[in-house]
Amino acid sequence: MAEKVDLVRTLDAYRARRGEFRVVEVPRTRYLAIDGSGDPNTSERYRETLETLYPVAYAAKFASKAAGRDYVVPPLEGLWWADDMAAFTSARDKSRWHWTMLLMLPDWIDAAAADAAIARAGAKRPPRLGDLRVIELSEGTCVQTLHVGSFDDEAPVLARLHDEVIPELGLRMTGRHHEIYLSDPRRTAPARLRTILRQPVAPR
Repeated sequence: MAEKVDLVRTLDAYRARRGEFRVVEVPRTRYLAIDGSGDPNTSERYRETLETLYPVAYAAKFASKAAGRDYVVPPLEGLWWADDMAAFTSARDKSRWHWTMLLMLPDWIDAAAADAAIARAGAKRPPRLGDLRVIELSEGTCVQTLHVGSFDDEAPVLARLHDEVIPELGLRMTGRHHEIYLSDPRRTAPARLRTILRQPVAPR
């Protein structure tokens, strides 16, 4: 039987260390994606988003496994933004947040396979299937670090990333703040959560 592929362990762009701000080149990547807004801790739409993304992701995985190529479903990711980015740093006003939640698709899952997975998952009536789409991100050059701890403790790290690290590298922010959730918050204490914080950048 072929070895199960763990994309997070094989892709350089998913490596980060706590306290280290690293410049990485992120290749074009395809995702299952659903948009929303508001506080993810209280938003019913956020809950419904996860209840839709995962059945499709696992339908794609099981079809790929049946075809002889198994893989670990990658961790949840999210793009986050607000009209005023202080909502992420000093203010942390989650009611003003907008988000796109993502699950990465392996590059061998083509459009037809993704469509088939969406159709199979539809039998379970996931609540936001009509909002799901497949997107490609071409983030290119990014600066990222690993945050260990509660999501609510990210603000100082983000402030340093935005206001110190990126300018000192002669770069400017482009694109949207990107988070990769290496831990399952349902099973991990807040102090032990591991989250990659990524920001696309370009030369100033």
